[in-house]
Amino acid sequence: MKRSSRIYTILIFVFLFAPIAILLVFSFNEAKSLSVFSGFSLKWYQELFRDSDTLRSVQNTLVLALSASLISTVMGTAAAVGIHRLRSKYARAALDTVTNIPMINPDIITGISLMLMFVFIGSRLGMAASLSFWTMLIAHVTFCLPYVILQVLPKLQQMDPSLPEAAMDLGCTPTQAFFRATLPEIMPGVITGLIMAFTLSLDDFVISYFTAGNGFQTLPIRIYGMTKKTVTPKMYALATIIFFTILLLLLLSNFADRDDEKQKRKK
Repeated sequence: MKRSSRIYTILIFVFLFAPIAILLVFSFNEAKSLSVFSGFSLKWYQELFRDSDTLRSVQNTLVLALSASLISTVMGTAAAVGIHRLRSKYARAALDTVTNIPMINPDIITGISLMLMFVFIGSRLGMAASLSFWTMLIAHVTFCLPYVILQVLPKLQQMDPSLPEAAMDLGCTPTQAFFRATLPEIMPGVITGLIMAFTLSLDDFVISYFTAGNGFQTLPIRIYGMTKKTVTPKMYALATIIFFTILLLLLLSNFADRDDEKQKRKK
């Protein structure tokens, strides 16, 4: 039984990570072939950094992901604090349900509904172009917000409620008590929410596709456009860089959670 479970686990990991491993290996291939490794080379990384259109789409993606993650983290933290302070359990349950809707709703439904809303508002305001960077930013904040809330809320529930009260007894205003007592306690959840929002925004294609304007193109949209013709191995190099960037963010998130657990054990 133990042997079969080990074999089953190994097969699952092979199935999950074999495509990524192939992509990583062939990003260093000298030739374009995906079946024959002709020799180690950094050729495709050099080609990647010479492609101005791809680099521009990477820049657009990073700017969008950073902006959306920062805004959603601030709004999500404030919303989590507000939900946590609600006295009515019915109001809290209603807000929890509303928070979960964007996560359960299919991306294509969210993308189409946001697109229709932006086009409707743009036509009412007489705008020449209804979709732009700002519509994509609003859309990304919309689907990142629930994940931040769900990361911060458990930290607020685990926190000792007497901490902000003690800070106010010592002369702090409610705002000062939040920044000096509450925020340091929930910071691991805030950081995890920020990293999750950044990775979700970085990875999104469906919602971005429906809410993007003509003058702003993210990396997933550019790669989708390239698949209609051909995907060159420099995309393997780009995917390798993104993979290790996301891996680094996940490691940072895990370290933040471990530090939080150590602090709890000390207390």
